[in-house]
Amino acid sequence: MKKLVLMMVAGIMLAACTPKNPEGDKAETTDSATVGAAEGTEIALNTAASKIIWTGSKVSGSHTGAVALKSGSLTVKDGAITGGNFVADLGTITNTDMQGEFSDKLVGHLKSEDFFDIAKFPEATFEITSVTAGTEAGKVTISGNLTMRGVTKNITFPATVTEATETSVKASADFNVLREDWGLVYTGMADDLISKEFNLKIELVAGVGA
Repeated sequence: MKKLVLMMVAGIMLAACTPKNPEGDKAETTDSATVGAAEGTEIALNTAASKIIWTGSKVSGSHTGAVALKSGSLTVKDGAITGGNFVADLGTITNTDMQGEFSDKLVGHLKSEDFFDIAKFPEATFEITSVTAGTEAGKVTISGNLTMRGVTKNITFPATVTEATETSVKASADFNVLREDWGLVYTGMADDLISKEFNLKIELVAGVGA
């Protein structure tokens, strides 16, 4: 009986110390793939209107912030996205759920060697390798090479396209990635472990005011 109680207590303690991943569908990750030439009209991203929102979680809670896009484009043919790419400037990473000293400390840590190591790897890039139409209008599955910290992996995730013409494109996605796949292996404090996945909410706008 005593042994059973100890096992139950240990299980409860383990569960309490295990961080939950942020909400979101996990992207499928494989080795990098070949990027072919996309057919259609290439339209430059409006980097001011486009957004990348990140969310990371740990035992004690979660944090959210943004990263600015530096450049990019989407290619469209016959009302469908056929290719695209973007460059994210990791030096612009921000935290939006805290202010002052605590926010500055978190941002500094994210820029350090423990995380994105922006002194060596100031940018993250994404290049589309395939786009597959879904059964619902505007729903697609996108695969592409995501590069962070000098590591390139191909990820596959669901996305929504709300506009795709020869002059403008609007698309969005919401998914999680396993950070260890890109060498982001910092675990956090022993009593406040960081989740293995982080969430990305991406909104891309091309052509409108670009």
